[in-house]
Amino acid sequence: MSLHTQYIATYRSRFDTLNGLLSKAEAHEKGDDLLKARLAEDMHPLSTQVRFVTNIPGEALARLGIREFASSDAEIASLAEAKAMVAERSAMLDAITATDLPEPETPVEFSIGDGAFNFALTADEYFREFSLPNFYFHLSIAYAILRKEGLEIGKADFIPHMARYFKAPAAV
Repeated sequence: MSLHTQYIATYRSRFDTLNGLLSKAEAHEKGDDLLKARLAEDMHPLSTQVRFVTNIPGEALARLGIREFASSDAEIASLAEAKAMVAERSAMLDAITATDLPEPETPVEFSIGDGAFNFALTADEYFREFSLPNFYFHLSIAYAILRKEGLEIGKADFIPHMARYFKAPAAV
């Protein structure tokens, strides 16, 4: 299976999930104030969780040398702005083809924490062990914040992509 099928398609599909959650947030009585909500006091607010989710795939593309990407560090001021960011990053992923990605065994080296932590992995390991887990972490925290703040959302809102695979039960 190609890196594109395993990872780029996953990021893209989960951006649809995030967009759906943000649409429900827009309809909620708290509206844009939800962006300030936190799961716990020592955690980032929803606006930062959304920013992290939308930055992670671009950071992966940059680390793999596929395209230049500058992570956004600006706080998101409105849910409309958050949805626009999701749309922009979705378009970025839509432009990536399987041939743009390196072979899974291509070496990837990177540092985090101002060089405090250095890593050497393959492209496949980078996506699987670092990028995708971080992506899901921040997406899950965004979901949890919205749920904590009273949005009527459930698992179906987190995995709406599964609806296309639904098969009606056999008639008895």
